[in-house]
Amino acid sequence: MKRNRKSFLIQIAAALVPLVNGFSETPEALATRALESNPELRVYAAEIEAGKGAVRTAVTRRNPELSTQAGYKNSRDNSDGRSADGAVFSLSLSQTFEYRGRVALREAIAVGDVELARLHLQQFRRGLAARVRTLAYRIALAEANARSANELAERFRSVGEVLAQRGTPGAAPQLEMQIIEANTLAFARAAGDAKLASLTALSQINQLCGRPAGAPLKVTGGIVAFRSVPVPTLLQAARTNAFDLRIREAEFAQQGLKVRLAHNERFPAFSVGPFYSFETAADREHQIGLGLSLPLPVWDRNAGAIATSKAKREQAEASLITTERDVERRVIENATVIEAKRLAIGNYEQVGVKKFQEATELADRHYRLGAVPLTTYIETHKQYLELVTAVAEMRKDALNAAEEIEILTGIKLSSGIEQP
Repeated sequence: MKRNRKSFLIQIAAALVPLVNGFSETPEALATRALESNPELRVYAAEIEAGKGAVRTAVTRRNPELSTQAGYKNSRDNSDGRSADGAVFSLSLSQTFEYRGRVALREAIAVGDVELARLHLQQFRRGLAARVRTLAYRIALAEANARSANELAERFRSVGEVLAQRGTPGAAPQLEMQIIEANTLAFARAAGDAKLASLTALSQINQLCGRPAGAPLKVTGGIVAFRSVPVPTLLQAARTNAFDLRIREAEFAQQGLKVRLAHNERFPAFSVGPFYSFETAADREHQIGLGLSLPLPVWDRNAGAIATSKAKREQAEASLITTERDVERRVIENATVIEAKRLAIGNYEQVGVKKFQEATELADRHYRLGAVPLTTYIETHKQYLELVTAVAEMRKDALNAAEEIEILTGIKLSSGIEQP
């Protein structure tokens, strides 16, 4: 009985751990969560549905118009002075018909608007996933920086306690203790700054995932690494996959359709329908026939709308050309940044960081033994923290560039690696 109760309590404790420590997810899992629960996705979905409604409106015929008149008629014959009274009634039904091809053009424009809405949704989804992954890796980087700074702060705090316990008289030991305390505060401040950066990225991820800003979260999956892809490959992918380009191309096509519609609207719509009337003033008369109604394009030949649509088409063409050049520039610039940072990170990790980490441990042991002066001890730890921070900043710059490349090309250049 006691064993079962103990097992039950262990299960409850295991269930409560995620509630206390928060969720623990990889950057890819967070990106998937954001794509499922980001509230802004509903805005784009509603825009698509609104476009579909516009398509139905574009292909729907106008409702027929029913017109009726009823009244009184007095008829007087001037030759003999006789008069007659009676009722007058008329009824007509008309249906408006658009000029040939106009409905098809409006439908094509409405369908193009739906496609534009879909492109905006796909662009948002790709940017959202890339942004969440970048923020997740930033959290991992910031926490790694915080751990390194905290480790140095704890080491200096321990050394300060040892010096205080020795109680060596004299000005020099007192000054050394003050210097140790000052550096302890500096390392603690660096750890606090890194933790603040982590919390800032955390609040942004929570917002993108549709969670409360302060909800706890732990990012797993190690730190981020980058791979190299030839620039021509990235440029080719951008020409095909860049949503900025695809949206500008769709807008240019839309403006071409609107120019054609403006030319088509020079010719008016016309209404056709039967009519019936009768009167009973003198004799009972009945009339029945077919009516035609159309405006005469004498003064308004839709010249203003045609000129406006042509100007907007030229604007769309210029915007497309500008976007093509801008996408190429951004791909080249960001690819250059990634390659430069990737090589620099490799050099730092192979030559600097690991060696300086070992040097700090060596300096700590020998300083406690009195074999290393204070200046060497402090400078070794400062240089180590500067190297760690520099590598983190380079990874952050490369992350921003990789996020931009992914949005432009759909190719991911960053991935998580397990920390040793």
